[in-house]
This record gives sequence, C-alpha cells and structure tokens, in this order.
Amino acid sequence: MGVKVKVKSELFATAMIKYLDLKAVNSRYEAEIREAVSRVLDSGWYLQGEATHWFEQHYADYIGTKHCIGCGNGLDALTLILRAYKEMGVMHDGDEVIVPANTYIASILAITENRLVPVLVEPDINTLQIDDSLIEQAITPRTRAIMIVHLYGRCAYTPRIADICQRHHLRLIEDNAQAHGCRYVEYGVVSRHQAQPLTGSLGHAAGHSFYPTKNLGAFGDAGAVTTNDDDLAAMVRSLGNYGSARKYVFDHQGRNSRIDELQATILDVKLRHLDADNARRREIASIYINKVEHPDIIVPPCQRDSVCHIFPVLSPRRDELKQYLADHGVQTEIHYPIPPHQQACYPVWNKLSLPVTERIHREELSLPCHPAMTNEEADHVASLLNAF
Repeated sequence: MGVKVKVKSELFATAMIKYLDLKAVNSRYEAEIREAVSRVLDSGWYLQGEATHWFEQHYADYIGTKHCIGCGNGLDALTLILRAYKEMGVMHDGDEVIVPANTYIASILAITENRLVPVLVEPDINTLQIDDSLIEQAITPRTRAIMIVHLYGRCAYTPRIADICQRHHLRLIEDNAQAHGCRYVEYGVVSRHQAQPLTGSLGHAAGHSFYPTKNLGAFGDAGAVTTNDDDLAAMVRSLGNYGSARKYVFDHQGRNSRIDELQATILDVKLRHLDADNARRREIASIYINKVEHPDIIVPPCQRDSVCHIFPVLSPRRDELKQYLADHGVQTEIHYPIPPHQQACYPVWNKLSLPVTERIHREELSLPCHPAMTNEEADHVASLLNAF
C-alpha cells in the first residue's frame, strides 16, 4: 500500500482519470446532436412525434425485433412488461419471477411493484451472471417467468435457460439496461437481421434503460421495450400512455411513461455510433485483461460477448484498493455495495444467506472503461493495479 508508483507523464501527475467522463463521451458527437435537437425545437412538437417514431423504428431494426416502444426509463420498461402480462392474463398477483440475486434493485422493484414475487437465484462467480444450473430447482407451480439481467454489459442468455423456459412454459424477460449492442455469440440462433443476435431480441420481451451513463445514453431519463409479440407491444404502448390506445378512451389503468422528442432524437444520433463506441470499450478492457497481474485482483477473462458497460474486478481488499487508486488520481465505482436481499426495503430477505452474491458485492470494484478514454490512461491504471 505504501509503494510509490512512478508516473509515466506529467498528465497523470496532475489530472484525475474520471470513472466516466460524460462530457467527453458526448462532445465527440456534439455537432450532430445540436443539429438534431434544433430540428426538434424548430418542429414545435415535443412528445410522440416524428423523432420518437424514427428512433423506435431504428432501434427495433438494430436490436432485431418487430417492435420498440419508448418509455420514461428502464424501470418503467420492465414494470410495463410485467403489467402488460398481467393485463393479458398471463400473470396474476402472487405469481413468481426468477431473477438473479446480484442484480441492481430496479429489476426487483419492477417485479414487486406488480405484486409479483421475486425468486432470487445466485450468480456464477466466473461470469457474474445468473447461474443457469440453479434455475430449475427454483421453479414452483407459481413460476411464470425468468428475468435475466445482462449485467456489466455481458450476455446472460444461455441455451439451458431457453430450454428451461420452453419445457416449463415460462416467459423469458431480458433486463438489457447495461448491454446495448451486446451479441449472443455462442449459440447459433439466427434473428431476422443477425446470425449472432443481440441482447434485447433473445427473450419474449426486453426492457432497456437509456440513463445517461449507459452505452447508449440519453441526456436525461429514457427507456424502451422491445418485443416480437404484437399483443404485448400494443398493451405496453397503451399502458405507458395512461392506458389509452385512442385519445380520451382508457381501457386500462395505465401510467404516464413516454420518451420525449429531445431524448429520442439524441438517442437516434448516438445509436449510429454505438457499435464503434462498444468496440472502443473492448479495446480499453483488453488492456486491463492483458496487463493486470496481481494476486489480490481477479480480472475477468476475455469476453467476446461483452460490450463492457462496466469493467468489474474482484478483490478481497476492495476498499483498500479503491482508496489507493483514488490517492493516485483514479476514480472507481462499486456495483453495488449492498445486495438487494440486504436492503431495508425488503426486510423479509435480510436474513437470507446468498454467499456468492455477498462475495461479489463485498469484492467488486469497477474500473474506468469508456469510449473517450485513452490507451495511455488505461495503461496507467493497469500499472497502478500491478503496483498495489
């Protein structure tokens, strides 16, 4: 801990390496974004207009689904999917949804808000995704769906999960908040557009978040649902528009959850650059994977299916490591410090023992990894980690 690290350049002697520099990320496309925003301002139409129509169409084509329905945020996207299934009679109060125990709280909030029951399943410590070998034993007569979460930008889908859903007649719901542009590369399923389908097109429906920090990030809150199910798409769109499919006619008790024109047009611009940005993230991640060697730091292996939304390492000395990096001018984050089953909002779970989840939340540290980062910055971070 007391080792002095030789700084490679004057830059790192004075500058902070930010965990995520949103200004730098977005400024690369400033001219395109300003032009697109100006078109919306000049149109005088700010909700449910052409910008939303075109983004929904372009994003559906990109993901490889028939439908994309914009909504207010990622939590709303998941909530609307489950609510739609209830309105359609597929699910009822008290039904169960299997979900990874180490997910962000939003995945679980969407389930409980619909008066459904989350069933927590431990992750695989090697992938940090839901452990598909543990899913089947969690199924009961009340199970109606499995919600996989593509955590950290890595694909959680497996052929085993697909087989379980088919045999038990379960809906497969994707939480794709962290994995825009991520491809499923190990299984030869062909979607309408790609031999290697994208997350968001693998299940019956998917929820997407466009929170500003995401790989495809808006300039505020925004989200979307993608699906190939015509009936589900119509129900989600109605529920997100107060329960109305026709003006002033309300067939359902819905909510107000719609993407606005400004966010839609900004996302449409950034969508054109998403694959290149994800490729750049992988380049930064490869520096860490190839150069970090330390007995107290576990670096994830090379992941062909990851878009590196978050680059996690595990360390039993996590808090010490985080402070060390901060002392040397490197910002990091923890995803996430307290697991869902230990949160005060779910007291019934507080005595559960989920050792794999608890280890991840105790040891995980997220390193800077974004498309505006330089190779020199990543090299410097790797050097610091090796000197820890």
